[in-house]
Amino acid sequence: MTAKRFNACEIAVIGAGPYGLSVAAHLKHAGLSTRVFGEPMSFWRQHMPKGMQLRSPWHASDISHPGGILSLDAFADQHGTDRGKPLALENFVAYGEWFCDHVVPDVDRRLVRLVEALGDGFQLELDDGEIFAAHRVVVATGLANQDHRPREFHGLPPALVSHACDHDDFAPMRGKRVAVIGRGQSATESAALLAEAGAEAELISRGEVRWLGNTTTKAAPATARQWLHEVLAAPSAVGPFPLSWLVEVPGIVRHMPAGLREDFSNRCLKAGAAGWLKPRFAKVACHAGRTILGARADAGRITLDLDTGPRTFDHVVLGTGYRIDIARIGILSPALLGKIACADGSPLLRTGLESSVSKLHFVGSYAVKSFGPLMRFVAGAPYAARAVASAALGGRAKREAAELSPALSQPHR
Repeated sequence: MTAKRFNACEIAVIGAGPYGLSVAAHLKHAGLSTRVFGEPMSFWRQHMPKGMQLRSPWHASDISHPGGILSLDAFADQHGTDRGKPLALENFVAYGEWFCDHVVPDVDRRLVRLVEALGDGFQLELDDGEIFAAHRVVVATGLANQDHRPREFHGLPPALVSHACDHDDFAPMRGKRVAVIGRGQSATESAALLAEAGAEAELISRGEVRWLGNTTTKAAPATARQWLHEVLAAPSAVGPFPLSWLVEVPGIVRHMPAGLREDFSNRCLKAGAAGWLKPRFAKVACHAGRTILGARADAGRITLDLDTGPRTFDHVVLGTGYRIDIARIGILSPALLGKIACADGSPLLRTGLESSVSKLHFVGSYAVKSFGPLMRFVAGAPYAARAVASAALGGRAKREAAELSPALSQPHR
């Protein structure tokens, strides 16, 4: 049996997606010893279907670098990437990998299996058994293992029911009759991609699809209302005007009373689909205002019992989004989980996106509960990266001062 090897780093960043890479860029720029674990852009590459396009505007899709030199524009200039909107998934993944090559060329692609508290810091066990000690840990694992699957579909086999995040390509669905459940971006885009892949796609939702922004293929808005909406839109385009401008300042959102902050986030994250997707819906049958009473396997197919009667399909794709529960990340030890203050599965974070466990940070969607809707999108990465780096620098200064204090208190000879 091979003996376990022990190593150490000042800060461990777990996850190499847009948030993990942004945090690493700012930490390294601040001179902090940082090690990043994970396959770069893996969730975007493995859990989003080919042909997908980002809902976020081009200018709100930068992975954050403190000098701004590794912007999406810089990548496009070097690679001849089409700046047309919306941004294609494969181009964003390529941008993330390019960013990683410049900022974290030594990224450790191994997976973290377990994180435990150890003395004044943490111990990380990797999938090959190697052990790392880290003074500070940043959890940037994105939406991995956070998919929401309604109880009506529990227990049904993957051959009949899947979540949108289970697919990187809908080509295998060609010729099949597929129901997509939901009415947000994930559901509507999955339905459009299924239809384009040759499936007979039907969208089933509790309400009508709410189209956001311009719904024509023209560059200019079709109506005066759409024009006004685009003129007044905040940079990240998250939430309705004027709330969208408050979304841009997560530090202020954090100081809202918890109930008000939750209502604010729910309103800004209300299910909706990018308007540019609507023209691609010609071949998608939509059934709005429907309630699913149950679902059952039926002779190799799946039958949905709707309030209007049963409908049978070859497969169901759940575009039902994500619900945060840090226990489902799967790498935090039970003892460590028990120390993290949470609300509905989300960690309660303070300044620096730091949890109730000192020096343990959560970024991305894990921070929505405390810092608001911007943390759900790539546009929130710059704020998160700056905040974590600032907290880490402050922590180092305090630690160095504490180490220096006993020496200064000794009498001079």
